[in-house]
Amino acid sequence: MEYLQENFFVLFLTLLYVGGCLYVGWYFKQRASAGVADYYVAKRQIPGWVVSLAFFSTSASTNTYIGQAGKSFQFGLSWAWMGFIWTIFCIISWQLLGPRMRTQTARLQSYTIPDYFHLRYQSDLAKGIRILSAFIILFATAWYMVGIAKGCANVLETVLDVPYAWGAFAIIFITCAYTIWGGMYSVLWTDAIQGIIMFGVAILMLMLPFIFAGGTEELMTRIAEVEHPTRSGEPMGNGLVTFGGLVSFLYILGIGLSIGMKQISEPKNLIRFYSIDNAKSMRFAMIWTPVFLGVSLVCVMGLGALVHGMVTQEEAAYLIQDTDKVVGFMLDKFDNKIVSGICVAGLFAAGMSSLASVIIIIGTAFVKDIWHVLRPMPEERIIPRTKWAMLGYCGLVFVLTLYPIAGIVELTAFAGAVFAASFFPAIFGGLYLRWGTDLGALASMVVGMFTNVIWRFGFRFNYAGLQDVHEIIPAFLLSLLTYLVVSKMTQGRRPEVAHLRKVFGA
Repeated sequence: MEYLQENFFVLFLTLLYVGGCLYVGWYFKQRASAGVADYYVAKRQIPGWVVSLAFFSTSASTNTYIGQAGKSFQFGLSWAWMGFIWTIFCIISWQLLGPRMRTQTARLQSYTIPDYFHLRYQSDLAKGIRILSAFIILFATAWYMVGIAKGCANVLETVLDVPYAWGAFAIIFITCAYTIWGGMYSVLWTDAIQGIIMFGVAILMLMLPFIFAGGTEELMTRIAEVEHPTRSGEPMGNGLVTFGGLVSFLYILGIGLSIGMKQISEPKNLIRFYSIDNAKSMRFAMIWTPVFLGVSLVCVMGLGALVHGMVTQEEAAYLIQDTDKVVGFMLDKFDNKIVSGICVAGLFAAGMSSLASVIIIIGTAFVKDIWHVLRPMPEERIIPRTKWAMLGYCGLVFVLTLYPIAGIVELTAFAGAVFAASFFPAIFGGLYLRWGTDLGALASMVVGMFTNVIWRFGFRFNYAGLQDVHEIIPAFLLSLLTYLVVSKMTQGRRPEVAHLRKVFGA
């Protein structure tokens, strides 16, 4: 009873938000079950403002609001440059990929990213490309989902004293429930609601350190020269406010590229282009999505550095060892139940928006792009099997979340690096290069995938001087070069002229 009295408002707002998400999923249950087009891409009938908010909310996930915000506690305000890099890639995604992706996938009747590769590179290798890309999705998404679930579980543990395992279970399986019920309809509409909440919460969280410290001047004075320790135990001094004082620009660039480039290569983002209803909606989303994302990133990317103005020497020494707990600690330190309730609901929104997006991608990849390709099934069995695949994969992610192998930022950055290096050359070539070939796409995926894994586990942490060279840099460059060279060398494998005219509309 004492626990309920103390945490009533936080629990009330969180449960109200969760109940709303479940209601949306249940509301769209019947419509989503009408057919594969309804369940997978919401029949391409979603307004632009919904897709815009959904794209923003799934891009700015728990990784951003907890992981990235907390990382600036370790690296200072220099980390805020990450927000600039992400916004640039958001603009590129909507200007360079969005319109063509929407048009080409409608012409080809594509419902997933792997089946886009299959239909675009039409050849005897197209099925192999589709299956390989689906396996890459299954591999990389596990890392990403673990990072998201870990962040939400940490907040629940810090703010509400919910055991880590129970928090992870709640975030994963509540999201799984409404995604299974409503398919892409519930994913996009709940993401839009979550985007509105997240936008407001980003601004609110930025205000908390200033209010706690007593104003802008007082807070900035506190963090300008601090004796709080770095991870190596040395005083930070003016490192929090000096560019590159606590982290190299090369590391910022690597993490920024790996996560920012997810917006131009990750299926959970690209699939949103499939669902926009018309060109007018596309134009709205092209303008406003970078605005929503950019403003939010400005608010949260340097938040952890500001939290130094709220903590003691002992608290700083504890938080520097696990920066994923910084945001939860900040809310607990601020000690306002109304503020905590609103922010926890917003952090739940950040986690759920991204989890829902990837949960449905997992189901479609496993059933439509692997199982159905290897052993074709009647259409009426595709949706039920997709639902079971989503549930089973969520169970696997829950187990992995109990024993995470890295922090939120590194987990999600590695997933982003795999997607960017493996998919972007084949996607960009498919949308823009008539001379791109199936062998170019296949080779670039293999090179991108293996370079990421080999660089991370074989080189990056085993050789002095390479720790700050993120795997995205060599993997993306080699993958892109592979696509261009192999496509040029295999021009005899280009699809027929009639097919290319269908793809490009001329």
